[in-house]
Amino acid sequence: MTKPAEVLFVDDEEHLRRSALQMFDLAGLDARSFAAAEDVLPLISRDLSAVLVTDIRMRGQSGMDLLSHIMEVDADLPVILVTGHGDVALAVEAMQRGAYDFIEKPFASERLLDSVSRALEKRRLTLEVRNLRDTVAGRWDNLEARLIGRSEAMLAIRNQIRAIAPVNTNVLVTGDTGTGKEVVARAIHDLSHGSERPFVAINCAALPAEMIEADLFGYEAGAFPGAVRARFGKLEHGRNGTIFFDGIDFLPLDVQATLVRIIEENRITRLGSNEPIDLNARFIASSAIDLEAAAAAHRFRRDLLYQLSVVTLRLPSLAERAEDIPALFVMLARDAAARHRIAPPEVPQHLLDRLQTAQWPGNVRELRNAAERLVLGVDQPHDGEATGETSLADRVAVYERQLIEAELIAHKGRLKPAYEALGLSRKSLYEKMRKYGLSRDTYRD
Repeated sequence: MTKPAEVLFVDDEEHLRRSALQMFDLAGLDARSFAAAEDVLPLISRDLSAVLVTDIRMRGQSGMDLLSHIMEVDADLPVILVTGHGDVALAVEAMQRGAYDFIEKPFASERLLDSVSRALEKRRLTLEVRNLRDTVAGRWDNLEARLIGRSEAMLAIRNQIRAIAPVNTNVLVTGDTGTGKEVVARAIHDLSHGSERPFVAINCAALPAEMIEADLFGYEAGAFPGAVRARFGKLEHGRNGTIFFDGIDFLPLDVQATLVRIIEENRITRLGSNEPIDLNARFIASSAIDLEAAAAAHRFRRDLLYQLSVVTLRLPSLAERAEDIPALFVMLARDAAARHRIAPPEVPQHLLDRLQTAQWPGNVRELRNAAERLVLGVDQPHDGEATGETSLADRVAVYERQLIEAELIAHKGRLKPAYEALGLSRKSLYEKMRKYGLSRDTYRD
């Protein structure tokens, strides 16, 4: 059962905290206040049913630091920033980094309450969709539900994951793009740590070249020009959990050299500091290229490769496990339907047969996109024309279902405007909805 939603208010000024709590209480909202960003950090999780409101400028960690941490844990958790008049440019930058909203001081209580109400509704829907997705796909600790397939290759991968998950050893996951390397890394983490410990995924290809060490290792105030306050690095956010380097071959060689010592000692030192910080983390890395060949060509450090590849998992491409494609496509279509809160489509056997023989250079990522397009009805495959196995009546039925569903979506499940737009009677619409397995409740707000 979902916990009641609440507001977490962070400000280092006591009178503002008291005023905010009184305002939220009068509005009928449960709220808690915190004097520092550090105080609220232990509460942040993917299951948190809350909205966070924080001042930008505070003693200790700033609101921007808090935002960065939250984006690492759950980028869908709404964060509303309260800014001073001179901080508008900073707030705009925060919006670009994932903040839900920002409000400039002084503000009217109605403005903040309106933003909080909308953010709470967004969070409620996010958690609801996640629950729907988990229901469709099965329990997240069920490897068969998240790594679909009965091929020998997938059976072997799942057995390897079960074997290595309880052992805190480093893992290298290899495979073509789109084969699910991060899914495997999360599965290893969840089976070993569960959701109570952090999983920090680092997209090595997206790290800014000019700030890569500061981004990874963190820094103390004054470590370099512009470092006005201390900041956690991405590695420090993964303490006592799992740190996943996605596309580790994109890291420059000098950063790789630093990483060798960090992984060996399982500790970091922030830039500008001499005090080591224990990580007690598990390291998982992924690559879509042959790291042995990269090491031989001096494009990747061989000592780092040896540290990471204590266990190596090679993920098969879809071409190597074509027999898994039908079940995988059906699961992806149902998952997409749950996320969009619409009825899952029926996938005819002849379409599954065609998908199984198609080329998928983008692997599971490309197949997921195809399933999404099918669910949304924006790219309906013309399988009857290609295979000769679908009658005209079947194709008309598919089109009719899409039209009905589009009107139900447009009118949020209200039947009267839907059947009027379609030129049907109420009875006819009911009969067609029963025929196609559509429910008005699926499309309500």
